[in-house]
Amino acid sequence: MNRSDGLGWFGIVRLGLVQACIGSIVVLTTSTLNRIMVVELALPALLPGLLVAIHYALQVLRPRMGFGSDQSGRRTPWVIGGMLVLATGGVVAALATAWMATERSAGLALAVLGFTLIGVGVSAAGTSLLVLLAKSVAEHRRAPAATIVWIMMIAGFAVTAGVSGALLDPYSPHRMVQVAGCIAAIAIVVTLIALFRLEKTDSQPDTQHGVPFLAALRSVWAEADARQFTLFIFVSMLAFSAQDLILEPFAGVVFGFTPGESTQLSGVQHSGVMAGMIVVAIAGSRRGRPTGKTLRNWTVGGCIASALALLALTVAGTLGGDWPLKANVFALGAANGAFSIAAIASMMQLAGRGVSGREGTRMGLWGAAQAIAFGIGGLSGAVASDISRSLIDDVGSAYGLVFGAEALLFLLAAHMATHVADTTPDVDPDHGIAQHWKGGNIHEPA
Repeated sequence: MNRSDGLGWFGIVRLGLVQACIGSIVVLTTSTLNRIMVVELALPALLPGLLVAIHYALQVLRPRMGFGSDQSGRRTPWVIGGMLVLATGGVVAALATAWMATERSAGLALAVLGFTLIGVGVSAAGTSLLVLLAKSVAEHRRAPAATIVWIMMIAGFAVTAGVSGALLDPYSPHRMVQVAGCIAAIAIVVTLIALFRLEKTDSQPDTQHGVPFLAALRSVWAEADARQFTLFIFVSMLAFSAQDLILEPFAGVVFGFTPGESTQLSGVQHSGVMAGMIVVAIAGSRRGRPTGKTLRNWTVGGCIASALALLALTVAGTLGGDWPLKANVFALGAANGAFSIAAIASMMQLAGRGVSGREGTRMGLWGAAQAIAFGIGGLSGAVASDISRSLIDDVGSAYGLVFGAEALLFLLAAHMATHVADTTPDVDPDHGIAQHWKGGNIHEPA
């Protein structure tokens, strides 16, 4: 690895493989096991929903996990340790699901343990992996690096879902546990190989070693940049996730899409997301440009474009079949992809601003904000659509009201993003002044 350029493309792909491994275990538990509980075991859909909520809720531990890696100065042990916990949780969750077929109460108790381990493992591995990416990748490569890692994560979702789905037929509890065990073992082996001698050995620990976690967290929260970015992530991810559970029902009820057609519509949205990510990756990797300002502009523009696409869906609810729904959904996906990858790249740059050696704590704080927003967003979108449909006779207008509310959240997020610091240093950061605000006021980290 060339120190001046940071991690090379092959190294970035290696980190992407780790992210794909994390995603492969998570998708097995949140998708495959969810379906088995509801269909094969005929359990209420609320049950797997609550178990998945446990995994989101426990990601409030992300700041603590990041703080731990700050104290040691090395991220690799935390990624590997988190992956071991995550893989164990995946296997335990599969065993619990199999056990539910004969012993519902005991299986449910074991499932709570499994999803608890999943939440803890994701918090440790995911947070430290992002910090390792942020610290190892040169500034001009951060947008394409984030795109590569996230596309590989999506690929991990797709490959795991496809392969595990094929191997699970014909279904049996024993086969399900075998598949979960194999996926967990492969994820651990790939992670160990991908991380072998990847991290520099001269990483520096927290310069204020010995400071208690809560004091370090308060210190990070006191930094204007970190606090502003945390609030932006929460609002933008709340708007982003609130559409997840209502878009396909909307297409079915208002446009008469069949289950297969609505699933294809989801594929159109994901294609748009990847297109938006790739465009930002190309724009953000050009040398000789104010990368931090460029990323902020893409973040703001992506949020505004997402709001416009959602407002178009509001109109679609009124017009019904006359509206080009697929084009609208592709545009929504592209806007979502653009803002999210620009925000992630900005996150990688902002992680190093402020008190040195606190990158993990900052990244953990932002990861926790994202997880909480995702947990609340999916549920609130579904609840809001149920309430609006009970109050408004026209179902298209009822869905449109919810899409309109999500658009307002994206506009609020765009406004908040304009107040996040430009991540491009305009003076030597060794002198303590690392960034400037849009209005030109210099901010010196505490």
